[in-house]
Amino acid sequence: MEFVISHLVKNYGSKQVLKDVDFIFEEGKIYGLLGRNGSGKTTFFNCINSDIDINSGSFYFRDGNDPQKQIPVLPEDIGYLVSTPTVPEFMTGREFLKFFIEVHEEITPDKTIDEYFDYMMVPEDDRDRLLKDYSHGTKNKMQMLLNIIASPRLMLLDEPLTSLDVIIAEEMKNVIRSQKQGRITIFSTHLLDVAVDLCDEIVLLHNGRLEPIDKSNLGDSDFKEKIIAALKDQDDA
Repeated sequence: MEFVISHLVKNYGSKQVLKDVDFIFEEGKIYGLLGRNGSGKTTFFNCINSDIDINSGSFYFRDGNDPQKQIPVLPEDIGYLVSTPTVPEFMTGREFLKFFIEVHEEITPDKTIDEYFDYMMVPEDDRDRLLKDYSHGTKNKMQMLLNIIASPRLMLLDEPLTSLDVIIAEEMKNVIRSQKQGRITIFSTHLLDVAVDLCDEIVLLHNGRLEPIDKSNLGDSDFKEKIIAALKDQDDA
């Protein structure tokens, strides 16, 4: 399966944010969407998630066995993880998961609630605590857990490691790696080292377009300097 973006354009008035974006994302890979703050990474995700209207272009899934067939992207095909999670703070973690599963009748869980908690390394003494008392990192884990339970084809991760402590950030990276098979994962970040460490492919959002970066050049001492120069050029453009 592939996720195809064709001639995607998004403007805010006279400001062009996304300019004729063309790209193909492949199943089973984590793509690092690298760009400076304000480069349009969240706008790109909001377009794909249909939270905002696009000016022109299209995006769809494509089956490798039938490359001519365009498969529409449905809401249930997308999981979206934002950097600042919003959770119903009046619920406990356990109540929240149970409610989510009950509301989404189309979902057939393959684990018990406690097994899901174990998988996300949510401490036992947090599971029946109100979500308002959760740390930022544990709220992020709960948000990620909802997407794991829903098992979407396409996972959009918008700066999900921002403000996490070192231990939780590493735990989240391991979970993201473990979930890449059978889906397409796009992980946005403004941190080059995170993208290099976590992602199979790196894509630069540069001057409103997506440009692939060859990771085979990671050993080149000039690799980071070239990317930083490109990002700086974006600001100067």
